[in-house]
Amino acid sequence: MIAAVHQPQYIPWLGYFDKIDRADVFVILDTVQYKKNEFQNRNKIKTGQGWQWLTVPVKYHFPQTIEEVPINNTVNWTHKHNQALLSNYAKSPYFSVHKDFFETMFAKDWEWLTDLNTHTVTGLMECLGISTPVECVKSWELSEDPTGRLVDICKQTGAETYLSGAGGQGYLDMPQFEAAGIDVIFQAYQHPEYAQRFGDFEPYMSVIDLLFNGGPESLKIIRSGR
Repeated sequence: MIAAVHQPQYIPWLGYFDKIDRADVFVILDTVQYKKNEFQNRNKIKTGQGWQWLTVPVKYHFPQTIEEVPINNTVNWTHKHNQALLSNYAKSPYFSVHKDFFETMFAKDWEWLTDLNTHTVTGLMECLGISTPVECVKSWELSEDPTGRLVDICKQTGAETYLSGAGGQGYLDMPQFEAAGIDVIFQAYQHPEYAQRFGDFEPYMSVIDLLFNGGPESLKIIRSGR
């Protein structure tokens, strides 16, 4: 069995969902430190003026973990994000198929970033047709060592193989996996091209850019990047 582990991100990119799709179990790790200016509270969409961030405002204080970070709802971010999708994707071929999911999401009062991100990840999995089981680590006792934590997650889920992102080659302590009898494979994702609006192809957008433009072919397109 293959396990993949990742922090919960906001409307993630294609490679995030490739990782989920390749795994037999996907574990959301939100008990680690929140990182500013990454993808835990923001992601990119394509517009007629180039790409732009969609950012969820948060009330973060170091050293909070991801699960401890509240959303700053004094800012009307849900309206801004919904309008951005309407403005830039309403004429995309599959916008009408998926718009209800986002309208419902933006209509809800979200208090915690991890809850919003988990909802968007699992909801987008359903839109894409990915059925990998998702688990969270909130009640698990895990090592504080980064590699030891991943080994513990593999043991908890019964996984014999850990699917790492490509960046894991730079920091994983491989002997720990070997000692536990767990194989490690690394994701080597090559971003596929697909039909977009607004000129030349722009990679590394949120997966919603693919979903609105690719519709039922989206998962096939994601898998083509392996």
